[in-house]
Formats: sequence, C-alpha cells, structure tokens
Amino acid sequence: MLDTERLFADADRRQRLTKDDIFSVLSNRRRRLVLHHLHRGSGTVSVRELSKQVAAWENGVEMEDLTYKQRKRVYTSLHQTHLPKLDDEGVVVYDRDGGSVNLTDRAAELEPYLQVQSEPVASWPLYYLALSGLSVLVVTFAWTGLFPFPLLSDIAYAALVTGLFAASAVVHAYQTRSATVDADAEPPDSARPSRTRADETAADTGGDE
Repeated sequence: MLDTERLFADADRRQRLTKDDIFSVLSNRRRRLVLHHLHRGSGTVSVRELSKQVAAWENGVEMEDLTYKQRKRVYTSLHQTHLPKLDDEGVVVYDRDGGSVNLTDRAAELEPYLQVQSEPVASWPLYYLALSGLSVLVVTFAWTGLFPFPLLSDIAYAALVTGLFAASAVVHAYQTRSATVDADAEPPDSARPSRTRADETAADTGGDE
C-alpha cells in the first residue's frame, strides 16, 4: 500500500519543476518510457508490469516474448536508479516495499514533452501573425475603396476576419487537445532495432541517451 502521506509531500516542495529539473528527468530515455506508460494509464502500477512494458518497447518485442534477462535488466535499473530519481523530483511516489509506483499531480508538467504526434504541428504563432497581416491589408484596402473591395460592406469584412480567427482558434484547440498522450500509442522514441553497449549502460545507470 502506498504511503498516503507522501502523496501530499510534494506540496512542501517547489511548486513547479524548473527547466533544469525537467531536463534532468527527461534526459534519460528509459525514464521517458516510464513516464509515457504511467501517463497513458491511471492509478497505481506495479514495478513488475512497468519494467515489462519498458523492456518490450526497448527491445521491439511483445511483452510475452521478452527473455528473463531483458526483464531483469530493466527491473533492476528502474528499482535502483530511475524510480528513486523520479520520486526525488516529486514526479512519482515510489513504494519500494510494495513494488508499486504512482504519478503525482506534478507529473502533469512533463506531459507536453511526452506527447505523441503523428503529424507535424503547425507553427501557430507564425500563422496568427500572417493572418493578422492579411486582415490588416483587407481592412486597409476596404477602407480606401480600392476595387473590388467596395463590393462588400464593412460589416461583411468584419465578419470575414472574425470568422477566420474563430475557425483558426477551433483548429488550434483541436490539435492541442489531440496531441496528448494516446493510451494505445507507442512512445515517441520507441525501441530501436538494435542497442549498443553504450545505450544499455546509459539506460541502466541513468545517463543521457
């Protein structure tokens, strides 16, 4: 059973993760896979289940096809290195005795960095800047009476500009909402076909990958 007092301990720590904290947590690929799995689920997850899923992603196989060595290697590194690191940062609550792990509210700050996106997201700031420039030109030409702009009333142009911004905002909101972690999706950096000794050492010890 999780120590419920520790679920509230994060309130006594820093209110938000710093950039250095975020980089430190996400600099290791195995921790990113751990967080992806925890974000796509709900509630408490056993370390055994977690290690099997991470090992499957890393080795590019189904969980039932994992070897004992593959499972054990990931389980050991999660237990000794990665889960304690995430617990220290206040991102998870790791119950060593119970062999379980649970996300904290603070983990939500990492979710944007774990998003699975199948298509590139448009550069919305540049898009809105271009749309604003186009709107200014339309309003200017309509105000000067340059043909064919007088064919429509000022109200029609105002409605057109408003409609363009409203439609853009709807699409923007939809893309942002759709870009959250998909419960059925592979992680953004799923298993490579082969892993070098350096890759495995970095994953086990918590070094950058």
